[in-house]
Amino acid sequence: MLMQRIPVATRVACWSLLLLLLVPAVATAQWTHWRGPQQNGVSDATGLISSWSKDGANLIWRRDFTGRSTPVLVDGRVCANGRAGEDILRQEVVACWDAGTGEPLWERRFNVYHTAVPWNRVGWGALAADSETGHVYAQFVNGRFVAFAPDGEIAWEWRLHEDFGRFSGYGGRTNTPVVDEDRVITHVISASWGSNRGGGDRWVAFDKRTGEILWVSEKGSRLKDLNTYSTPSVAEIDGRRQLIGGGADGWLYGLDVRTGEQIWRFHLSQRGLNSSPVVDGTKLYAAHSEENIDTGVMGRVVGIELAGASGDITKTGEMWRIEELQAGFVSPSVKDGVVYIADNSANLFALDGKTGEEHWEVNYGTVGKGSPVLADGRIYLTEVNGHVVVIDPKKAEVTSNVELEMPDGRYAEIYSSIAIGYGRLYFTTEEGIYSLGDPSAPFDASAGALAANPKPEMAPAGAKAATFQVIPNAVVTTHDQPVDFRVHAFDAQGHPLGEVEGATWSLSGVAGKIDADGVASFDGSKITATVNATVTAKKGGMEGTADVRVAGPLPWSWDFEDVPVGKPPHGWLGVGKGAQAHDLDGAKVLRQPKAPRGAPRATILAGPSSMTGYEVQADVKAGYKRKRTRSNGTVVFSGASDAGIVNNGYTMDLQGAQQRLQIQSWTSERRMRQVFPFEWDLDSWYTLKMRVDFEGEGDARKAIIRGKAWKRGDSEPAGWTVEVEDPLPIDSGSPGLYTFAPEETFFDNFSVTVAR
Repeated sequence: MLMQRIPVATRVACWSLLLLLLVPAVATAQWTHWRGPQQNGVSDATGLISSWSKDGANLIWRRDFTGRSTPVLVDGRVCANGRAGEDILRQEVVACWDAGTGEPLWERRFNVYHTAVPWNRVGWGALAADSETGHVYAQFVNGRFVAFAPDGEIAWEWRLHEDFGRFSGYGGRTNTPVVDEDRVITHVISASWGSNRGGGDRWVAFDKRTGEILWVSEKGSRLKDLNTYSTPSVAEIDGRRQLIGGGADGWLYGLDVRTGEQIWRFHLSQRGLNSSPVVDGTKLYAAHSEENIDTGVMGRVVGIELAGASGDITKTGEMWRIEELQAGFVSPSVKDGVVYIADNSANLFALDGKTGEEHWEVNYGTVGKGSPVLADGRIYLTEVNGHVVVIDPKKAEVTSNVELEMPDGRYAEIYSSIAIGYGRLYFTTEEGIYSLGDPSAPFDASAGALAANPKPEMAPAGAKAATFQVIPNAVVTTHDQPVDFRVHAFDAQGHPLGEVEGATWSLSGVAGKIDADGVASFDGSKITATVNATVTAKKGGMEGTADVRVAGPLPWSWDFEDVPVGKPPHGWLGVGKGAQAHDLDGAKVLRQPKAPRGAPRATILAGPSSMTGYEVQADVKAGYKRKRTRSNGTVVFSGASDAGIVNNGYTMDLQGAQQRLQIQSWTSERRMRQVFPFEWDLDSWYTLKMRVDFEGEGDARKAIIRGKAWKRGDSEPAGWTVEVEDPLPIDSGSPGLYTFAPEETFFDNFSVTVAR
C-alpha cells in the first residue's frame, strides 16, 4: 500500500478510545537495551511523572557528565558512555552511578586513536547491559569493544579496528551492541581477513562472558557508507530466533541469531540505514531519510510482513509505505498495533501498524534524533536543541517541555532517548545525566536484581544438524599461545544440538598442528610476520571452519619482492583494493594508489593490537600533483601526499605539502599532535624509524614517542629527530604504515624489530 506524505486530520477521538482499552502491566525495573527490555521503545512502568523542572520539581538527581547516547539500567545501576577531559587529556568514558542516589560507582576512560571522528561525536553508540551477569558492553568510536564487569573492571575486550579492519568513519556513527541469550552482538563494517576478507557489512556475535567470537555473518551487498548506527532487534519469527537489523548498504536483514545465517533481506534505501527497525509480532517497521531505491524522492517508512520471509523479500514483503517521511535517525516505537515515528524535523507521527494510516502528527521542536519511549499513557521524547518533552497521545499535544542550557547560555545538545526503570526516567545530555521521578515514591533496586536468562530451547529429538559452528570462530593470537577449539551443531531452525564429539580436526595455512581434541599449536620458527589460517572440523558429512590470525616472533621484514604484483602482503589489514605490490624502477614496492573519492587517508596494519616494545622502520616516497620553485629558491609541492609509519597506536608521517614531520594519534582532533619543520624532496626516497617507550607508574605513567627521518642512502642520524611525550599513553597497538594520498604513495623495506 502506497501512502503519500500529505497533511492528515487529527483523529483524536478514535485514538482516545484505543488508549482506554490499555491494561496496566507489572513494571519492568531494568532497561538493558537502548530501546528497552523488549527493544521496542515501550515500558510497562506506571506511576511515572508527567512534568518536571530543572530547578527541582521531580528532579531526583543530576550529575556532571557529557553524553550523547541513551543510558542503560541494570542491577540498581545506571551506566552511560560519553566524553571527558580537556585538550591533551580528552578521552572516551564509560561510567556507572547508583540509580537511586546518583552516587558515582566507577568511571573508566580510554584513549581515542586511529580515527577521524571529531570530539563532539565521541561516545556515540549506546551501551548494552546483561541482566544475568551484570556486564555492560561498549563499542567506542575507534572500534575498541569492551565488556565491563559490575565493578567496572574489564572482563574482556577486542580492538576491532586493529584486529578486524573495522572502519571508524569520519562521522562518528558507532553501533550499539545487543545482548541475547549467551551472546552479545555488534555491527562491524570492516575490511577484515581470512574468509571475511574484503570490505563488508557484518554482525559479529561474541560469547558474553568470555569474548570468544561465536559467528561472523556474511558481508552484505556493496557498501554505501562506511559507518551507520542502526541497532538490531531480536524476535521469534516462524519458530526461529532472528537478529533483525539495517546495514550500511541500505538493506534490512534477518539472520539466525544463533548461527549468523542469513534468512531474508529487504532493500530499503540507496544509502546506509541509521534508524533501528522495530518488530511487533511478525510485523517489521523501518524508516530512512535518504534516496529511495525506486523513486526520486527522499525518505520512506515501511511496514513489512515477516511471516514466511525467505530470500529477497523487497517486492513481496512490503505491507505499506509512506513516501517522503524523512525519519533517518529516530527509531520507531510500537505498542498495541500503533507505530510512533519522528522525522528529522521533530514531528512525531502515530501510524496504524496494519495500514500505515496516520492517526495524528505533533511537532515538538526542530531536530529529531532521540527516539520516542511509551510508558504510563505518555510519550517521552528528547529534541537535539536541549528539549525534554512529554506528549499526551490522547490529546495529541505536548504537555511538558523543559529546555536545558549550557553554562554559557546556549542550549545543551541532547541525542539520548529516555531510559525507564525503578519508577524513574534517566537520560544524558551535553551538560549532565539526569534522574527524574516522584521523590515521595520509594526506590526499590531489588526489583532489578540479576537473574539467569532462560536457556535456549534445544532441538527436538531426532533433529538433524544443519550447521556446524567452530568456536572460537575467529581468533587473533601469537605463535606461543595454543588455542582450544570446539564445535557445536544446530538444526535448520537454529535450535542447538549441543557440542559435537569425535570431530576430525585439521589446520591449514600456518605451520603447526591440531590434535584430536581440537587444541591447535603453532610453530613460531616457521612463521614470519602475521599469517592467516583455517581450522576445519568434520563429522558425518558436516563441516565447520574458523579463521585464525597468528603472529610470529620478531623480527619481521618485507621488501615486497615475493608479493605478486597487484596483490597485498599476506596477513595485512586495511589494504583491500588499495595498497598492493607494484613494479617501480626495476624493483617491487608497496603502492597506495590515489584515492578515487572521499578522505584519502589509509592506515595499513601488519600485526595484532597486543604488540608493544618494538621499533618500526620503512622507506617512503610520496607523490604530488605539481612542483614549482619560488623566486627565493624554495620548492613548493601542491596536491602532495603524506607518508608515514605506525607504532603502538601513534603515527609519524612526513607531510608533503607542509614540508614537515608530524607525530599524532587522533587525526581529526590532534590531541597530542606535534609538528616539526622538515624539508624533504618528494622526488626522493626517505627512511623513517619510530619507537614508543614508557616511563613512570600509575597516574604518572607516560609514553615517549621517538622518531627520525633521513634521505635513503645517507647515514642514519645518531640521535632521534623528534621526541614527543603523551601523558595518556596508548598501552599497545599494531605496527603499520600510514598515508594521506591525494596522489599515489610508495613504501619499501618495511621492518618491525624488538626495541633495544
